[in-house]
Amino acid sequence: MATAQRAPRDILFETDAEYQRLAQQHQQYEAELQQISKSPYLNSEDLLEEIKLKKMKLHCKDEMEADCRAYPTRAGQPQPIATV
Repeated sequence: MATAQRAPRDILFETDAEYQRLAQQHQQYEAELQQISKSPYLNSEDLLEEIKLKKMKLHCKDEMEADCRAYPTRAGQPQPIATV
């Protein structure tokens, strides 16, 4: 069973349209952040845009991580028990 050895994110990236959309959006935010960081001087609007992009990028990553954590349940596999 080869798919059991693969990471949930790899499987989701290949099969889940929402996960693909989130990954693409995450990459877009990263590209915009890199473009802003190339500027030698950031005005207040640039700084606010940078903060906004970082928050949106983090939100995408959080959603992608939540999908990865939920994947074993969605795939019918038992989830590992978290220890405190």
